[in-house]
Amino acid sequence: MITPQTIEQIKSRIDIIDVVGEYVKLKKRGANYLGLCPFHNEKTPSFTVSPAKELYKCFGCGKSGNTITFLMEHDKMSYVEALKWLATRYNVEVEETESTPEQKQLQQAADSLYIINNFAQKFFEEKLFESEEGQNIALSYLKERGFREDIIRKFQIGYNPGNRDDLTKALLQNQFNRELLPKTGLVVVRNETELIDNYRGRIIFPIHNNTGKIIGFGARVIGKADKAPKYINTPENEIYVKSKVLYGSYFARMAIDKANECLLVEGYTDVVSLHQAGIENVVASGGTSLTTDQLRIVKKYSNNLTIIYDGDAAGIKAALRGLDMALEEGLNVKLVLIPDKEDPDSYVNKVGAAAFQDFIAKNKKDFILFQLEVMLKDAGNDVTKKSEVVNQVADTLSKINKAEDFTKLQDYIKQCSSLLKIDEGGLTNLVNKLKRDKIAKDEKKLPFEDANYYLQQSQQPEDVLDDNFLLLNQDEAHEKNVLRVLLEYGLRNWDEQKTMAQYIFEELEQFRFDNLQLESLFNEYKNWYDQGLQPDAKSFLYHPDDAVRSLVVSITVFPHELSQKWDERLEGMNIVNRDTSHYDVDMSISIFKLRKIRKLIEENQRDIEHAKYEDFVTLHQIHKHLKSMESDITKKFGTVIIK
Repeated sequence: MITPQTIEQIKSRIDIIDVVGEYVKLKKRGANYLGLCPFHNEKTPSFTVSPAKELYKCFGCGKSGNTITFLMEHDKMSYVEALKWLATRYNVEVEETESTPEQKQLQQAADSLYIINNFAQKFFEEKLFESEEGQNIALSYLKERGFREDIIRKFQIGYNPGNRDDLTKALLQNQFNRELLPKTGLVVVRNETELIDNYRGRIIFPIHNNTGKIIGFGARVIGKADKAPKYINTPENEIYVKSKVLYGSYFARMAIDKANECLLVEGYTDVVSLHQAGIENVVASGGTSLTTDQLRIVKKYSNNLTIIYDGDAAGIKAALRGLDMALEEGLNVKLVLIPDKEDPDSYVNKVGAAAFQDFIAKNKKDFILFQLEVMLKDAGNDVTKKSEVVNQVADTLSKINKAEDFTKLQDYIKQCSSLLKIDEGGLTNLVNKLKRDKIAKDEKKLPFEDANYYLQQSQQPEDVLDDNFLLLNQDEAHEKNVLRVLLEYGLRNWDEQKTMAQYIFEELEQFRFDNLQLESLFNEYKNWYDQGLQPDAKSFLYHPDDAVRSLVVSITVFPHELSQKWDERLEGMNIVNRDTSHYDVDMSISIFKLRKIRKLIEENQRDIEHAKYEDFVTLHQIHKHLKSMESDITKKFGTVIIK
């Protein structure tokens, strides 16, 4: 782990305009900078960068954060990778906390594997382009398949000669750890002690992680495979876990982000061919069943996944395997089947890039409906099989479990019930039952009534929520405003005895936030303050929790600001630079309290209407006290209108 001291050094040297300005052309507008958002296509700039607050926010797509999260989002780095990138840029020496012996051993093994893989890639590339065997056998084969030299070099494709131990000798001559070599899969042990090359006479496809480091290899036979497997892949080790890898994701990540769609194919050559044709938002599963980790890689870049597989029975079966997992991850999944016994590689070479893209656009099938059509065709007129299809479809639909997908789920139920020729209400009940069963299982046998309540809450669309929920949303703006003044002015002095933060804490001692996220942020600020720290918006922008960072940005950044020219035009008025902090804090707190008091008055009034005689006097006294509090606040500022 990187030490907190190093992180603080990095944060103190960051210049958000310097970093973001490398990716976005920024123009100064008042105190902030404005540019076209790098996360979505737009013609009118809505991407705002605040050097004072050290954050960015796009008022078009909603993306926001600080310099570190910008690198994480834009270049798909991890938190640690972004910190190390910034440390290198600003010449900060990275100190890491002391690791256990086991952690050190794992890290050393991982570092060694990266170094060995890097050496091997250069060896393979040299043999492909510079050796007679490589040129005559491998390079000529690749060119026959239609691959250009520039695309071969881009993907760092190489060739392992047919001799028994060419790579092994090179590795040992360069003093690489003999015991570690078999773990890479590059060499294998024969006769207990002898090391020989594992990928002899094969074309080598390096596999990269999301920062471009080589974590493994896929070795393909040249031509058709007879007895030998077509591909040999790196065995799993400290840096290569097959279920967490999508081939080509390093080269495709920016294109997927820009297109807001990921194309998924099966093989390495499919990816390379499509890239060569200018279709770069494509990755490959490597011929294995999709895993949750692979789907989460896709979701880092886009929620839209289009699976492109061969149109034969095996291709259809392979395509359908990851459906339920994709739905659970909230992905929008489409399917395209390549015709005429072609694969994406051969088909794009046959018809050309434009025709291929046109084919994809016109032949996307909805995954769920396609699956249903396939199952109904298999079931025929068999009543038992049809019943199984109904249950299977209901199980698939129950995986759509997010509230924002409510409309989509209802639409699927309508279409599926029509295709199945069953009652729509019956299918809805079956889907809901399966959802309840899942919730009960996840919540360790939650009672049916509670599970049913959570199910109903998760499915409520916005337009059917009750009045209390809508009132809560109105109150939320005022709750956010309290957090805004706390983050912005909290460390300033209220008077000679206390800070503004202390004043806010005292004033709100008897009040709670309705929004639990805001309540949690308020309490965390208070805890930091009580510990003698100096919390402000900048502190929370580097909070380890993504949700907290996003919440702080939504509270502190606004799409508009007063132009500095007002102070120039209205000399002496000091409109823009006037210190309004005391008034801002006092008004924000007062309106917050007024809304809470008004809700208490309404609740107390309802209690009075249904009260027994012995409780009436007490409730009436509470009413008088609340009205007195309300009156004190309104007199302080004059008439206050609460919207």
